[in-house]
Amino acid sequence: MTAWIVLPVSLSAFSITGIWIVYAMAVMNHHVCPVENWSYNVTCTEEMARPGFPKTCCTIQDIPLISKCGSFPPESCLFSLIGNVGAFMVVMVCLLRYAQVIEHSHRCWINTSALVSGCTNAVGLVMVGNFQVDHAKSLHYVGAGVAFPAGLLFVCLQCVLTYRVAVTALDYWMAYFRVALAIGALVSLILSGIFFIHESFVLQHAAAICEWVFTVDILVFYGTFTYEFGTVTNDTMMAGLQQVHHHGSGVIMGPGSRASTLGGGTKGLKSPGGSSTSTHLNCTPESIAML
Repeated sequence: MTAWIVLPVSLSAFSITGIWIVYAMAVMNHHVCPVENWSYNVTCTEEMARPGFPKTCCTIQDIPLISKCGSFPPESCLFSLIGNVGAFMVVMVCLLRYAQVIEHSHRCWINTSALVSGCTNAVGLVMVGNFQVDHAKSLHYVGAGVAFPAGLLFVCLQCVLTYRVAVTALDYWMAYFRVALAIGALVSLILSGIFFIHESFVLQHAAAICEWVFTVDILVFYGTFTYEFGTVTNDTMMAGLQQVHHHGSGVIMGPGSRASTLGGGTKGLKSPGGSSTSTHLNCTPESIAML
């Protein structure tokens, strides 16, 4: 058990709680309408502000998209903070997960791709959090266009890795749970994109709900790494960095020596669900095809 086990669950708890606080602030400040509101008007006459109560007349500009909730101060300040801190924590989770797999197995292109997609997701989060949609729409949409697909790719690749290194029944249940989360994220992202391009008030509101579902789904997925991070040690990150440095040194070896190096250097991946280890992590195209 290590202190790193707190990182993934902190990321999920901090980000999910934070964005819902931003939503509540936006509703109370009359910047968006409540998510349960499905009645919209083309225009609204000026109404008296009632502090502490939601708007009674809503237009398409008041649809509670996550980005819309964080467009105006004071909630925009908290929204930027969540985006920046959350992005940093995402990078830390991705690096630790990458190093954890590297520490106990040979180099794997799926693991490297997951690291790249996770860090790309973090870059998109920074852009989304710091460029509000009503003030820098182009940059905001670029950030969203980077963050959402990259986050989806990350969870899909991690599903493959989780299945490949599973040993105990609990490991496989975690793999199944992550697959379910990945499917939910994929469906909600597709539906959000389809609904968002329509001008219908109802479909726009449905797109907002799907966006919320997708975001919470991805954050819950990040939180599940608490299961593996109980076996992370202080040497885990160093092992990953040393492996990357060794690969980049360009040492040329013959086929026989390469095979013996991989065979001797591959360590068993400790499973949080048991004391046994896994040595069947194989990321060659032939093994991936078996999935």
